[in-house]
Amino acid sequence: MVRNGIIAASIAALLFTVDLGSSVAVARGAPDGFSDLAEKLSPAVVNISTSQRVSGVEATGELEDLRRKFGGRTASLGSGFIVDAAGIVVTNKHVIDNADEITVTLHDGREFTATVRGRDSETDLAVLELDGGSIKFPHVEFGNSDEARVGDWVLAIGNPFGLGGSVTAGIISARNRDIQSGLYDDFIQTDAAINQGNSGGPLFDLDGKVIGINTAIYSKTGGSVGVGFAVPSDLASTVVSQLLEFGETRRGWLGVNIDEVDADRARLLGFDRPRGALVSVVRPNSPALLAGVKADDVIVEFNRHPVNSVRDLTRAVADTPVGSTVPMVIFRREERMVLSVRIDRRETRQIATLTGGALPKGAARGSGLTLQEPTDDVLQAYGLPTSVEGVVVTAIDPDSPAAIILQPGDVILEIGWERITRPQTAVEKLDKLRNLNSGPVQIYVQRGDLLFYESLRP
Repeated sequence: MVRNGIIAASIAALLFTVDLGSSVAVARGAPDGFSDLAEKLSPAVVNISTSQRVSGVEATGELEDLRRKFGGRTASLGSGFIVDAAGIVVTNKHVIDNADEITVTLHDGREFTATVRGRDSETDLAVLELDGGSIKFPHVEFGNSDEARVGDWVLAIGNPFGLGGSVTAGIISARNRDIQSGLYDDFIQTDAAINQGNSGGPLFDLDGKVIGINTAIYSKTGGSVGVGFAVPSDLASTVVSQLLEFGETRRGWLGVNIDEVDADRARLLGFDRPRGALVSVVRPNSPALLAGVKADDVIVEFNRHPVNSVRDLTRAVADTPVGSTVPMVIFRREERMVLSVRIDRRETRQIATLTGGALPKGAARGSGLTLQEPTDDVLQAYGLPTSVEGVVVTAIDPDSPAAIILQPGDVILEIGWERITRPQTAVEKLDKLRNLNSGPVQIYVQRGDLLFYESLRP
């Protein structure tokens, strides 16, 4: 996956009819044009440039060229959009990562310095505020992404390759895509081109509402192949509201490891199809344990929201206000039960190991990670098989680069092609690479049944 993106596509304006027995599907032709919409929306879409100080005297090649060009600094470009007249800008977190200075350029060429109001690694979103004094900025509004349908026309405006103000159009290709980038994957897929510099730009519906934030593409070359992904507005608007109010996210936490329900279990429960989330592990001292949840329970409804898949439950729990008590419907064997559960805060539980007291025996901390050996307690807590070999991620600093690609329960098998079996060895290797300023390192990760390589900046 390439986290640089937006959309563009050429669509034929064909009318067609499909005879499906008693029903006929009719596709509308392409709009006459997008010029009125583009003219209306473009003033609220911004270009974002960031700069980072470059230290040392040994930089060569591309880095040295950048230092000469930007006066001892490196720079990157991205996109964003204004959602409030006071100058509140939404973009991707990776656009502004490691930035010492952030400059936002409006459609009319005016430049403003921006400060970070908050950022969220889980959804790769960030909120900025422009230093514009009493200026009233042009802005756009979030729409309802849940109402968006596959085949709907969409429009994007962004900053590909630093060109600025580029308008592209396409359709929604798919919904609810999971691209293995985090716990809250629920991407809108579009067929339009996504290119470097477009990250953080808005995806509009034909009513001019933002229904997505363009974030990633699928590509083997780094260029567009017409498969782009946008964070849906219903998820993004919640994150943005929390970042503005608290400067951080406050997601709900239930305290279970969950798996999808397979066809055999669905049949045993009398379901007409696989649905729900199967509890594999109940964490100690968790809201789920206090509510009476047990391993092998199947959660089919949470806070009056149906749970058809693991992602449905993850999203519903995250969106539940911390401290609230909500109903949860489960099946235990064939018995339907309603439990009441008081939701805790996920970030507090995730950071607890990072900030609280002495580390467990054999654990190590570094590069934003808390790593532990796969002891029986750790294996049980994260529902890992006894055959696991490597070091287990048990906590992550949400502001570290690791938070973008890793999650608690992941097992790091290799760092830089070297087999890793001890947490202290992993931390020492990452510390050494960071001190050498060698850039991202390749790591080999096991997440459940999935094995994958990622690039981690120590």
